[in-house]
Amino acid sequence: MVDNFLAGSAALFGDPFTIGIFIFGVIGGMLFGAIPGVSMLTLAAILLPFTASLEPAQGVMLFAVIYCTGTYGGAITAILFNIPGAPENAPTAFDGYPMTLKGQSGKAVGAAVLCSAIGGITSAIVMMAATEPLANWAISNIGPPEIFALVFFGLAVASSVGGRTMWKGWMSVLLGLLIATIGQDPVGGINRYNFGYSDLAAGIAFVPAILGFFAVSEIFVQAEKKAIGMYQAPKLSLDFPTILELWTHKIAVVRSILVGFFCGILPGIGATLAAFMGYGEAVRWSKNKESFGKGNLEGVISSETANNAATGAAMIPLLALGLPGGALTAMMVAVFQMHDLEPGPLVFYNSPELIWIVFAAMFYANVSILFIGLLETKTILHLLKIPFQFLAPMILLLASIGSYIGRGLVLDVMVMFISGIIGFLLRRSGYSIPGIVLGIILGKIGEQNFAQGMQMVHYDVLEYLSRPICLLLIIAGFLTLFTGLYKALSYSFKS
Repeated sequence: MVDNFLAGSAALFGDPFTIGIFIFGVIGGMLFGAIPGVSMLTLAAILLPFTASLEPAQGVMLFAVIYCTGTYGGAITAILFNIPGAPENAPTAFDGYPMTLKGQSGKAVGAAVLCSAIGGITSAIVMMAATEPLANWAISNIGPPEIFALVFFGLAVASSVGGRTMWKGWMSVLLGLLIATIGQDPVGGINRYNFGYSDLAAGIAFVPAILGFFAVSEIFVQAEKKAIGMYQAPKLSLDFPTILELWTHKIAVVRSILVGFFCGILPGIGATLAAFMGYGEAVRWSKNKESFGKGNLEGVISSETANNAATGAAMIPLLALGLPGGALTAMMVAVFQMHDLEPGPLVFYNSPELIWIVFAAMFYANVSILFIGLLETKTILHLLKIPFQFLAPMILLLASIGSYIGRGLVLDVMVMFISGIIGFLLRRSGYSIPGIVLGIILGKIGEQNFAQGMQMVHYDVLEYLSRPICLLLIIAGFLTLFTGLYKALSYSFKS
């Protein structure tokens, strides 16, 4: 492996043009990842036609680098302004933004940089060592029933996050699931709850909903505080976390790497579920669950480690078996096909130099997050000096552009504002915004995989539950729900 890695590194840095493509991918991924609603997918879509003029290794490498750095880039705005750059950065905002309000923005951003790099580098190393055996295991053991069970477990954990009471946590997740049912039924193709709008046939777009529930609702919350004289400006902090502080969270880092890698290797799951699962597991294992959502550094560490650990893992099913693990890796299939190549086992024999250039590029891209991220952080933190009366319109404008640019629909901007109003009212009542967002994002994934799984077993529930991994995850989900219920009832009786 080491010899192949060194050969890939030599090929990567032996050509000035390839170096230029690598640097462009690193910087472009970070910048586009930090722009809400635009994201690394927009940059990849723009660049897709141009990759036809590149060498195959250069084109695939460019997309792989954008994937790594773009996943990190969205954490910055999530922490500073409560605006996740992409869905996989939403859990980072849960504790990152409260830390900013408490004057700990430097610690939050510093932890995001370091843990993104740690998760990504570790994932890249494991990817190089274990691509074929791990991919074969996942494909042969994980199907729609297991993915549905994983979603169910994630939602069970999420129901305990952020709500003022357990019941409000459950209701928040259920509201998110209800919103996720808007659009066409994945099995019968019947329109549901589209209110006569044909543009809602595809459902509620994730980005406008996320921007509304997080960014717009936060503006309303802060505007209300300013109106009654309780507004507290975010405090500028350049105080990075110490090695000792991060070392105290070493178990959370290792756990999130494992969660991220497991989610990343599953086709169609990727970094978004990894981030939520990493965050949820941090809450589940914590002795101080109430501190999450209020500025707990472990929340930032867990979500950013997990989502970046998923990047290398998502390449495993693509390169080993030709199955994309997400939207950006699906675009990589198009890059392969533009050059008359097909990702899969044969590519290791037909184009081994391409594989190892990509592996080397992903490793160095994650290393670059550590250095470039730390260098740019102090400059970015000065954005907190902008007064609220100027910052709020800028955020609203940026969020509106981010909502509109995805599909070019005014409806999405309306969805953003409606989500913001609903989010503001629900926050005042103590409901969990993270739970709602997770319900929206995972609702469609869960419904689609449940339907596919039931079709696989011919609607035999016993056969569905006879799959060991599926059964274990469902049992774990119910245990999580019942544990929360038991604690809530015990607390009520003691009170």
